[in-house]
Amino acid sequence: MQAIRSILVVIEPEHSESLALKRAKLIAGVTGAKLHLLICGKKHEHSTLLSLLKTGLQEDGYSVTTEQAWNENLHETIIEAQQAEGCGLVIKQHFPDSPLKKALLTPADWKLLRYCPTAVLLVKTSTPWAGKVILAAIDVGNTDDEHRSLHTSIIDHGFDIASLAKAQLHVISAHPSPMLSAADPTFQLTETIQARYREQSKAFQTEFDVDDRHLHIEEGPADVLIPFAAQKYQAAVTIIGTVARTGLTGALIGNTAEVVLDKVEGDVLVLKPLTLMNQLEKLASKP
Repeated sequence: MQAIRSILVVIEPEHSESLALKRAKLIAGVTGAKLHLLICGKKHEHSTLLSLLKTGLQEDGYSVTTEQAWNENLHETIIEAQQAEGCGLVIKQHFPDSPLKKALLTPADWKLLRYCPTAVLLVKTSTPWAGKVILAAIDVGNTDDEHRSLHTSIIDHGFDIASLAKAQLHVISAHPSPMLSAADPTFQLTETIQARYREQSKAFQTEFDVDDRHLHIEEGPADVLIPFAAQKYQAAVTIIGTVARTGLTGALIGNTAEVVLDKVEGDVLVLKPLTLMNQLEKLASKP
């Protein structure tokens, strides 16, 4: 989070209070990142609004640029601006679609999570982050290099947000149900599975000062446990990651982030490993 030098903020002209801008100001106020305000659309001209926002932010000491653009659809417009400005974070307010609309069309925010080659923060509420819980969701059971790197990034971002907001960092990892037929005896009992996961968590616990009280290893599917934990601890921000699969489909996020986005009440930050971001960078740069 501290390394982010430029933040893309999607401005919704029809909403008088920009929750995305509120979060961006909080982060930029600590990191010193430049803010690039983007209005997506071509039907109406919004230069006056952008000018007013820019002037007000500059008076408050922020570095700001503005833009109104449109390129076929919402997520492609945002990604094109993110690429052009080199933004390390995209912040957008999330407006949920109706179940019927989601059944017929893939929501624009889902597409943004799938294809954006950088971190995306979807803001769902005006609730202050200060003094709240920041929930970092990882998959301790996967220990390959890509997952370890992603775990570090998720907890690192959680630690940074908790520090800047004076909030508490909690870490959760789902583990599979025990199977008596498992070849490894560890996975035949819940107690031994949890013990294995906690052992594998010690390195990041030491690095980020996460004690056992703030580490939650629970049985069940991630897309159920993460929303449950977010509600239980009243998380202001839930941080999740995604890892590529194979081939072109590897450039697509799994549906866990989409399920979590729809189920949690707080904000959602989605991160990707470097390999996936590189794939998406290439995809975004194709004419």
